[in-house]
Amino acid sequence: MSFPITGEFLTLHEIVRKARQNLNENHWQYIVGGTETEATLRRNRWSIDRLALRPRVLRDVSKVDPGIDWFGQRLNLPIVFAPVGGLEHFWETGPLPVTQAAGEFGVAHMLSSVCACDFAQVAAASPEALKIFQLYVHGDSQWVDEIADRVIGLGFSQFCLTVDSAVYSRRERDLAQRNIRRANVPGREWQARLTWNDVMRIRKRLKVPLMLKGIATAEDARIALDHGIDVIYVSNHGGRQLDQGQGAMEVLPEIVKAVDAKAKIIIDGGFCRGTDVVKAVAAGADMVAMGRMQCIALAAGGKSALVRMLELVDAEIRIAMALCGVNTLAELNPSYLCPSEPVLAPHTWGAFPLLDDSLAFQRKS
Repeated sequence: MSFPITGEFLTLHEIVRKARQNLNENHWQYIVGGTETEATLRRNRWSIDRLALRPRVLRDVSKVDPGIDWFGQRLNLPIVFAPVGGLEHFWETGPLPVTQAAGEFGVAHMLSSVCACDFAQVAAASPEALKIFQLYVHGDSQWVDEIADRVIGLGFSQFCLTVDSAVYSRRERDLAQRNIRRANVPGREWQARLTWNDVMRIRKRLKVPLMLKGIATAEDARIALDHGIDVIYVSNHGGRQLDQGQGAMEVLPEIVKAVDAKAKIIIDGGFCRGTDVVKAVAAGADMVAMGRMQCIALAAGGKSALVRMLELVDAEIRIAMALCGVNTLAELNPSYLCPSEPVLAPHTWGAFPLLDDSLAFQRKS
């Protein structure tokens, strides 16, 4: 088992530091922050850190493989680049290097419908990548159907509806800097009108796997199953929508129990490191979505930094798996986890205590 020990970035926190040096204050605060008091954002990290791993020893772990099968496609890691709008703020060509990195390394990419990009260009950028399209509903049923038909025809093999954004939250970091984003978006009222009836209509029409992003309770997970949803995407929007919510890993166990293996489960919310991914899989998730780490790596160096970030996360996952005594992710279960007191104060970059503040938070002029 060999691990990356050459190159510009030897650790993940070096990627965070480089991104901070490259980004101006508005873009940095946008990706760092959450809504209002940022309690949900902090609870995301806290809910990961409050779980400890329980290692098993004296097992043959000479063939560790963190790969998964996802609807018949092999992925080298149980990771999807989460849908993020405004990727062009972090790299000039926005989502293009993201989908290219996903295809090169063998993970999935979920493209946000509010990215300022040509969907066809993104699809063509990496034909081999597993591409999922995420939609904010900003139009009527005909509008939705036309977009769905178009992106599926372009090669997006799965479709996702975001359901936790009926209204846009108050992101006070941005407001305090007068960094106003997404004001007066045409058609935003349609997202507020979205109901389970719309989900059922879309489910009956589409022939590809359908996901709902923003499920945060067992009750809604059960309703989603009743509507034939293939993937429950557990998310609180990275703490950027409802303030004073629970951390994503807090709610995962009740959703896993409610789903009872009748659908796949994706989770996001504060996941930065390989051990975070191992914890999520042990708790019952099938895949982990990375949003902020995607943006940070993109800002640090485009496609090459994204691939490097995946290499480092891959190394961390393999090490954690081996030291927990498992060769495959399927062997993980809740017996590998136990409650424990967090040792660091929860915040966006709480996973990187070795960051040198004088460098990591150096502002770009």
